[in-house]
Amino acid sequence: MTIRAAFFDIDGTLVSMKTREMPASCRKALYAMKEKGIRLFISTGRPPVQIPLLTKDLSSFPWDGMILMNGQYCVDENGVPFHKLPVKKETLDVLIPWLKKEADFPCQFYEIGGSYDIAFNPGMYQYLSSLGKEDEMPPVEDPVRAFEHETYQICPYIEESRDAEFLLHAPGMESARWAPHFADMIPAGGGKAEGIRRTLEHFGLQDDEFIAFGDGGNDISMIRAAAIGVAMGNADDRVKASADYVTAECENDGIYQACVHFGLI
Repeated sequence: MTIRAAFFDIDGTLVSMKTREMPASCRKALYAMKEKGIRLFISTGRPPVQIPLLTKDLSSFPWDGMILMNGQYCVDENGVPFHKLPVKKETLDVLIPWLKKEADFPCQFYEIGGSYDIAFNPGMYQYLSSLGKEDEMPPVEDPVRAFEHETYQICPYIEESRDAEFLLHAPGMESARWAPHFADMIPAGGGKAEGIRRTLEHFGLQDDEFIAFGDGGNDISMIRAAAIGVAMGNADDRVKASADYVTAECENDGIYQACVHFGLI
């Protein structure tokens, strides 16, 4: 088996959830793989606007491309998109009236150039405050904006027990949840595995030539699709059960150890 591409989740995989930094060993492994000619891609639920907020080691790395918003928007090394899957108008026709009338939770809408909340979002405020960037809170907007601006992901700040309720009012969407207090809701038929499929096609790679690293529920599809699926030591049991190999935690050199184990570096 020849591995020609590697796909990495960010939070809990490339970047520690404890330190919010990329381990030095991870950076070393990435550059070593790049030197061997392996194409390296981010595969994240995050939108483009959030990548610059992350550690400089990650945002400045010469990635070959990025799968963003759980596969809904894929770009090459120059940031040029080659795959887009926005939320359909038919979904918005049902969802937006319900949100405006019934929603008792913050909900964030993600576009290519930015994001907005339909109400003040204390969860997002706490996250940005932990990074010292609370002044970069998304604006509060009327969600009818989505009828005029392509939206790729919608994130309600709800517990998993309410996912079904949300999806009942969002026909044509599915959950790509990776965190306990909010969900990434995306168009059905999307997801990281679909983003990877489009990326492999764009770069002329085969589906048996890639390795994928992840730790969250939204990583399961790409871990299962990979020739080698790696779960981080900090992953939950569902992710580990889907993987071919379980490595150490992110902050304990998990990426580096897995790359050595499979002879990638």
